[in-house]
Amino acid sequence: MQSLFRKQSFIEEIDYNFLMNILKTYHFPRNKIKSMIEKKEIIKIKKGIYIFGENLSLEPYSLETLANLIYGPSYISLEYALSFYGMIPEKVNTITSVTNKRNKLFKTEVGNFSYRYINSKIYSQGITLIKIDENHQVLIASREKALIDILYFNKKNMNENEMREYILQNLRIDPSEFLKLNLENLKKLEDIYGKYVFGITKFIEEELELINE
Repeated sequence: MQSLFRKQSFIEEIDYNFLMNILKTYHFPRNKIKSMIEKKEIIKIKKGIYIFGENLSLEPYSLETLANLIYGPSYISLEYALSFYGMIPEKVNTITSVTNKRNKLFKTEVGNFSYRYINSKIYSQGITLIKIDENHQVLIASREKALIDILYFNKKNMNENEMREYILQNLRIDPSEFLKLNLENLKKLEDIYGKYVFGITKFIEEELELINE
């Protein structure tokens, strides 16, 4: 059974259609899937999405891939994306994503996955496809969009002093990380998101001037 599954999948994240195809010779494939879940041969993440259990797994599963699969369309952003890029020091346990559908929170055996709604007009701007290993590519906000998103959702309409305090003290972003931002892309996103994040590009430019002095 193990070789049968692993010959067909090089990744740990699988779906219902994959299982049904592998088990098509069984008289009652759904019962077999239920049995595999009970025996921990596969772990159900949500309806239709699974990962291989300890006895069948060959490598670590990808939380980022699961985040893309569990609820979509969506892209990883906010605290998790900032942590992924090393922009904030804290490790983030909940995988935070943005969607153009309703807010959702999924509590699973491998962790919590949170999804925040954003208008479709600004949803698709600034998303990038990143290869995180040989077998996985994930949709994630660019550095600039992750920063814009966290301001948009958590601290709308801040004045300059409030923005400075939130970014440098609450998020604890090291100003040296601003050197990795693309200011042209940041400005484009600021214009798209509008008044909610007004002034972010100016703030980053001022911080970069201080660094370069």
